[in-house]
Amino acid sequence: VQLQASGGGLVQAGDSLRLSCVVSGRTFGNYAMGWFRQAPGKEREFVASVNWGGSWKYYEDSLKARFAISREYGGNAAYLQITNLKPEDTAVYYCAVRESMLPSRFSNEYNYWGQGTQVTVSS
Repeated sequence: VQLQASGGGLVQAGDSLRLSCVVSGRTFGNYAMGWFRQAPGKEREFVASVNWGGSWKYYEDSLKARFAISREYGGNAAYLQITNLKPEDTAVYYCAVRESMLPSRFSNEYNYWGQGTQVTVSS
């Protein structure tokens, strides 16, 4: 299974970005997808996750006003729309797959990870 994350870049505070994550390779049935991020010198943290059907979503509470995860029903791609970007959003953003229909906030419940896409927000 391969996950390809894209859409990151260097942006200014207040801008918006849409990150994409596409899953390819061996299929194993229904799976949930999630986004995590890791800033320099910090631990990886949960951002958002979505279930197989695209209707059940979890967000980190402090981010849900500006972050939106989406996925078509049973689709192999998930998206993360980020608005009003702030310098503290600077991080590598990782997508992950969980071999379950249900989303999760916990990184250790995900089975596959992408390589990450860098988001840098200048003030």
